[in-house]
Amino acid sequence: MPSFDEVLKEAGEFGRYQKRVFFLLCQTGITFSFLFVGVVFLGHAPEHYWCRIPGAAELSERCGWTLEEEQNYTVPAPNLVNRFSSGQCERFDIEWNNTSVSCANPLSHFTNRSLGNVALTPCQDGWVYKQSHSTIISEYNLVCANAWMLDLTQAVLNLGFLTGAFTLGYAADRYGRIRIYLYSCLGVGLCGLVVAFAPNVYVFLIFRFLQGVFGKGTWMTAYVIVTEIVGSDQRRIVGIVIQMFFTLGIMILPGIAYLVPTWQGIQLAVTLPSFLFLLYYWAVPESPRWLLTRKKGEKALNIMHTIAKHNGKYLSPYYSEITVTDEEVSNPSFLDLVRTPHMRKYTLILMYAWFTSALIYQGLVMRLGIIGGNLYLDFFISGAVELPAALLILLTIDRIGRRLPFAISNIVAGVACLITAFLPEDTLWLKTTVATLGRLGITMAFEIVYLVNSELYPTILRNFGVSLCSSLCDIGGIIAPFLLFRLAAIWMELPLIIFSILAVICGILVLFLPETKGISLPETVEDVEQLSSLQSKSGGKKKHQDTSYI
Repeated sequence: MPSFDEVLKEAGEFGRYQKRVFFLLCQTGITFSFLFVGVVFLGHAPEHYWCRIPGAAELSERCGWTLEEEQNYTVPAPNLVNRFSSGQCERFDIEWNNTSVSCANPLSHFTNRSLGNVALTPCQDGWVYKQSHSTIISEYNLVCANAWMLDLTQAVLNLGFLTGAFTLGYAADRYGRIRIYLYSCLGVGLCGLVVAFAPNVYVFLIFRFLQGVFGKGTWMTAYVIVTEIVGSDQRRIVGIVIQMFFTLGIMILPGIAYLVPTWQGIQLAVTLPSFLFLLYYWAVPESPRWLLTRKKGEKALNIMHTIAKHNGKYLSPYYSEITVTDEEVSNPSFLDLVRTPHMRKYTLILMYAWFTSALIYQGLVMRLGIIGGNLYLDFFISGAVELPAALLILLTIDRIGRRLPFAISNIVAGVACLITAFLPEDTLWLKTTVATLGRLGITMAFEIVYLVNSELYPTILRNFGVSLCSSLCDIGGIIAPFLLFRLAAIWMELPLIIFSILAVICGILVLFLPETKGISLPETVEDVEQLSSLQSKSGGKKKHQDTSYI
């Protein structure tokens, strides 16, 4: 009885059928990137804002003031120093609706004392915003005492990712990849619509959390499907290219944000494509590898015949059934990932790698906001930097394997962050160049960890294992803004030093993982343990490669 890999080779490991499915699922990477980094534009800080003052608008209309004149007359000026916070969070304690107020010198009606002696009171009637695009900050007044809620909007999204990794990762291993993918697409679309029309910030937060849950379900399940329907030689291509579509989304997003003047419009533009993915019900099959683990060999064989037909191949009558794993079908759990010694070691290392990659990646992206510049252009360039990372991975992982580029990319990122922290401020071009090298390195590490994680876990645990380990990515995403902004308040370059230490440690740890270049995807936990033993005895040379490789 043939194995699944033997049947796949006969049907075509990366034929026309797989390429079509692969391209369709790659679109998920674009929409997931919109969700992942969208808060940069949804919550972009207004150019300027100040307290909305009762009666000031009517007085301004009566006097014919411009918006700037209204601000100058009724808001504490910057030259009244820090005590007044430039009028952003406090205002003069004055009733401006008095009809005898002079238009030329309105404050003279209330006091002939210096402005420094005019009483102040906290903003109680909202704020006036001067901005070219509306954002959730101006929509829900997330300034002054409520400024922390902007950070909360990103924190709940990452919490949603974390929840989705556990719940939907488990569901995809138990109920099927494509079913959970489609449910997740519907969920992320519906929740995104509610977010766009949320009447208050609390509804916004609740449904942004849910959007994170379903968003993680779409991305992780799509990734697992594309790696399970191709041969081992093609996994490195599909695993990297699908993440290039994530990068493509990062490059597209600033264009959408620049052209669409409202945050609601941006939210709709990045949400509505999710409903189109529901059409994949008729275009994307269930993973035949998953069907085999659930002892549904007949359905898996039917899908393989379909794949062979579209690829212009023909399965011989010998392939009347496929080997089904002898291991009892069971629902995956965390204990399965740590029960055996090698699985336990790999799980802990991969968890740390996910955490470090996400923390440093998001930290470097958000650091762009601290150093200033053109947000739209800088964001586009930061996305473009990631494309060479993907190309470098494609050029190296088939020649020298996964493990060494994984380690080197982390170490390069760490060293680059450390050098950037100590370069003088007057060498801005050099700091930018070295920081870009760090971004390139951590992007490579972030993309390789996806590939290595999916190749190291057996089929019966793959979706659950990848989802569980990547949940540390979400924890890193929750911590990143707090670590970056709080440490930067002490010293601007201090976060870079922390990033450097974390990255170098990660680079050393991943050297303890086995090489997965050119091997068959393990089907059971025993396969993983045998892989480790064989590589240990052979000095890292694979003993059971199923195909040739470049």
